[in-house]
Amino acid sequence: MQSEVVARDEKKPNGTGTIDAVSLAIIEQLQEDGRRPYAAIGKAVGLSEAAVRQRVQKLQDQGVMQIVAVTDPLTVGLLRQAMVGINVDGDLEPVAEALAELTEVDYVVVTAGSFDLLVEIVCEDDEHLLEMINKRIRTLPGVRSTESFVYLKLRKQTYTWGTR
Repeated sequence: MQSEVVARDEKKPNGTGTIDAVSLAIIEQLQEDGRRPYAAIGKAVGLSEAAVRQRVQKLQDQGVMQIVAVTDPLTVGLLRQAMVGINVDGDLEPVAEALAELTEVDYVVVTAGSFDLLVEIVCEDDEHLLEMINKRIRTLPGVRSTESFVYLKLRKQTYTWGTR
């Protein structure tokens, strides 16, 4: 399958230009294993280790990707997760920026539909969740209303969607 990815002569827009098939293949390699050595990636995509290192750095510098360790919140003592829908009066950007600054918030998206913003928060317990919603989110200037969707069970969470 990897040779098929490399053989594609396509480019995909990424907001900062286009990504060629080799960079897409590098991204796929890293999504399979973020610790895969550059030499192994180079062998899979037909580049030298140094060329892979340069491309990975460029992709990170452009904001195309980041390489992080993803934990299971339950195993590190964060027992409550929730998605919070937020409606805002006025400009969304200051509220979105303020939410993005909160340590417990790991996801902020501006939406079209029933909510202006969706925010995922990860907390230690229900008391922590209540404090986040009641004292930190609802008190932000511009926040009109919130609706919380508490996670009861996480069935799937993956970051390996490849580059389609």
